[in-house]
Amino acid sequence: MLNFRNTTYVSLVLFLMAVFIWKNNQLYFPLIIVLMLYIGIVSWGAFDLRLNFFMRSITSVRKNTRQVAITFDDGPTPFTLEILDLLDQYQAKASFFCIGKQVVKYPMIAKQIIERGHVIANHSMNHPNKMGFLPSRQVVAEINEANHAIETATGKKVLLYRPPFGVSNPHIAKAVHHCKLISIGWNIRSLDTLNLTEDRIVARITKKLSPGSIILLHDTSEKTVHIVKSLLMALKVNKLEAVNLEDFLNQKVYEN
Repeated sequence: MLNFRNTTYVSLVLFLMAVFIWKNNQLYFPLIIVLMLYIGIVSWGAFDLRLNFFMRSITSVRKNTRQVAITFDDGPTPFTLEILDLLDQYQAKASFFCIGKQVVKYPMIAKQIIERGHVIANHSMNHPNKMGFLPSRQVVAEINEANHAIETATGKKVLLYRPPFGVSNPHIAKAVHHCKLISIGWNIRSLDTLNLTEDRIVARITKKLSPGSIILLHDTSEKTVHIVKSLLMALKVNKLEAVNLEDFLNQKVYEN
């Protein structure tokens, strides 16, 4: 897969293409095509963290062991407790990218995530729908407020962050760098928030499973609870171990 480290190179290449086309054809239509191509590439880069277009995000890891990372977004919620019980039952570990306002609402559930051996991480304070349009200072505020909420509830200063909707752009990249966080993406998107059957979602995940995969789920519905149970059974059949991101990445996930 393409891996654009800096939009400057893409912009320069497309600009030179546009100049070349215009000088040789004196036509505006090719320029429009190049412009559309540029917009398409930048949009793709903004919504696919695997490309590392605007910032580096870990989306999978090469593994010599049969480990995968199950991650959850948008909690904690009461459904998180059911998922924690399932993880205990199957002796699996996971990581939870929590929204700050949800941590404030359910601090004891956030605390249980830590107490049961899982990792808690930052998913912004409010998960704003206009995340991709916020200036850097507001993104920093979202990150810092969520970090404060998590630290208040759990005592942990987190080092991992996942952008809401998986969106990245120069403003978000600048904020993540300023806050000295590590951006975590995924390479298996479950689509568990869409109107798909549980069986179809489980099939979608298991079809792509391999050592080193990072799986995206949401601990926000009963449907996902059922999906998690089926997934944990599938991991057992395929002799894959679900570990938290601290063990998966083999690096610190908290400042303290």
